Amino acid sequence: MLTVETRHAIHPEHAKGMDTAALRANFLTQGMFADGEIRLVYSHYDRFVMGGAVPGAFDLVLDAVEETKTPSFLDRREMGIVNIGDTGTVKAGGETYTMNRGDVLYLGMGSGAVTFSGKGRFYITSAPAHKAFPSKLVTLADCIEVKMGDAASSNKRTIKQFIHPKVMESCQLILGYTSLEEGSVWNTIPSHIHDRRMEAYLYWGMAPEARVLHLMGEPTETRHLFIANEEGVLSPPWSIHSGAGIGEYTFIWAMAGDNIDYTDMEFIQPADMR
Repeated sequence: MLTVETRHAIHPEHAKGMDTAALRANFLTQGMFADGEIRLVYSHYDRFVMGGAVPGAFDLVLDAVEETKTPSFLDRREMGIVNIGDTGTVKAGGETYTMNRGDVLYLGMGSGAVTFSGKGRFYITSAPAHKAFPSKLVTLADCIEVKMGDAASSNKRTIKQFIHPKVMESCQLILGYTSLEEGSVWNTIPSHIHDRRMEAYLYWGMAPEARVLHLMGEPTETRHLFIANEEGVLSPPWSIHSGAGIGEYTFIWAMAGDNIDYTDMEFIQPADMR
């Protein structure tokens, strides 16, 4: 079963007047992981797609998606998949990839139908592509780790880069995830924006009762979302994307836009935030 929800782009002036319900309806992505289903959110921010596939007892096939108006979803797109569950397999382009928890699979443009199997909980990200790069499975052993922050400012964290220029080639999709160390709660500090790229977060590895206070909005017009495990957020190019969580958590970040320069961002120090 496939369902697709469309999200339209929101102007920052419009966002200033939104109440909590409107902010959550437009930027928060919930309920993406359902047994036996593929659920996608099609965003008008750089035509980015995020979603989940949970095969369970039966294989799930992602092929034609009405919103793209192409015979197969990946005809003009690339895809990044993260397994946030137990071991599963993904079949595409005549290859079968076994994915353990935390592994990332990149599928290049033209890979055809994608079949999800096994006990995996597959987080799907996708962006339009202009060139076909080779598909690649990037395991935890293959990624690049970057240590950042410190315990004194409660943001000691490890950034794992998977779909990244230092690891492999892609068109415009960049993806990795960040884990907070014990005792640290703040992510993506100092806050920043990157006007040339949108970004999407998926929070996972959290206790059911835990929440992340996700900050969004223009740097001088901040808003917030309380986010639970396996929920995501669409972050427009004009918005910051920082947060603080209760207990252990990891967030998957994925970006699409004009470039794949991970360092292309404008930092905003806490003293300048409002």
